[in-house]
Amino acid sequence: MRSHLLNDTTADRYRRSVTEGVERVAAKLAATERPFTGVTVDDLAPRIERIDLDKPLHDTTAVLDELEEVYLKDAVYFHHPRYLAHLNCPVVIPAVLGEAILSAVNSSLDTWDQSAGGTLIERRLIDWTNERIGLGPAADGVFTSGGSQSNLQALLLAREEAKAESLADLRIFASDVSHFSVKKSARLLGLAPDAVVSIPVDHDKRMQTVALAHELERCRQDGLVPMAVVATAGTTDFGSIDPLPEIAELCSQFGAWMHVDAAYGCGLLTSLRNRDRIDGIERAGSVTVDYHKSFFQPVSSSALLVRDAATLRHATYHAEYLNPRRMVEERIPNQVDKSLQTTRRFDALKLWMTLRVMGADGIGELFDEVCDLAAEGWKLLAADPRFDVVVRPSLSTLVFRYLPAAVTDPAEIDRANLYARKALFASGDAVVAGTKVGGRHFLKFTLLNPETTTGDIAAVLDLIAGHAEQYLGDSLDRAC
Repeated sequence: MRSHLLNDTTADRYRRSVTEGVERVAAKLAATERPFTGVTVDDLAPRIERIDLDKPLHDTTAVLDELEEVYLKDAVYFHHPRYLAHLNCPVVIPAVLGEAILSAVNSSLDTWDQSAGGTLIERRLIDWTNERIGLGPAADGVFTSGGSQSNLQALLLAREEAKAESLADLRIFASDVSHFSVKKSARLLGLAPDAVVSIPVDHDKRMQTVALAHELERCRQDGLVPMAVVATAGTTDFGSIDPLPEIAELCSQFGAWMHVDAAYGCGLLTSLRNRDRIDGIERAGSVTVDYHKSFFQPVSSSALLVRDAATLRHATYHAEYLNPRRMVEERIPNQVDKSLQTTRRFDALKLWMTLRVMGADGIGELFDEVCDLAAEGWKLLAADPRFDVVVRPSLSTLVFRYLPAAVTDPAEIDRANLYARKALFASGDAVVAGTKVGGRHFLKFTLLNPETTTGDIAAVLDLIAGHAEQYLGDSLDRAC
């Protein structure tokens, strides 16, 4: 069994095995004509369940053949231009190369003695991101597993900085369309069930600052503590960007920590034309970025950035076997001192490789392309009487629904849109997402693929309309 360990004696075997695997994936990518096959759970589950994991095949080629059947054949392929659903981006080749390198070397980014160069590369990328944001010379941060972890850690720091006598007194303010991880984090941090105050949004799905000011004032009058305001730079459903400068002013006035959840909108940090859409982000106390959303990186590649490096002490614990206190005095850089995680992948390498090969402008150009595509998609939807589109996009998301000319029952229209999404997914021709707006069911395009065209958007809209019309026709037949 030692022949399977990766070391100096097995380097050739490693090269052959990885090459064979890469060739399989490359062939699959080249031949993929649809983002999905339409396979069902009932179809796929038995194939996986009948595999006896206690009886290995002892042959890489045989295992790859098996993997073709249980995974590669029916995977959802985000690189396809008609995958239009969630915040999953196609990935750039330099980042995939970085993924291969970091997996083989297997550095752990918790301590210096496990990842010397990796530690310094991650720190340099944190500095680079802070420079892009403009958080100032005292800024710091750490890579995380994703936006939810970044938001949790940011609110942990805000909780500790608030120094309230009772956790029950703390309040967090976030818009009605902020990410669910804000409320989840509040519960994990031991805050009261009503700790998160939802602030209404305007027609463009941006936080209403007048309402925020009112709630902050009421919080103060009630003797409660405004622990944090979470502004969103790119909401999951709409891509909307809250008015960051105005929110920053209110946070300063009321002494609240300003956290900006830019998990989606962080791509604007590299934008060549649209950076001003997130002006005000430089005034935040902390910022969430997901490079694996709008920097075209493989999952996972994310970070939490903070204005004041000293606040990261709230996540610091020392263990004699790992990061004893004396290492701080010896100026040994241990990333575990900043992180909620201990063992942690060298995910920063993917972004490093991307910047060194493509440059930040290259990333920004790609993100600007999908923002432009969304603007063109909005024009198509706004001009098409078959659809109702919710808001003009700030980033690359379109929320809309099919509106049949002859049907006025809102519940029946809901069912037609739900059916269209399900039927489209089952066909494998395209993948779209769904959400609710005002209690009604809507569909959603999340455009993160520069290879997607307005022609693709128009074709998918026709498919959606066709499926919805089929459902309504069948429904009418059943009623008769």
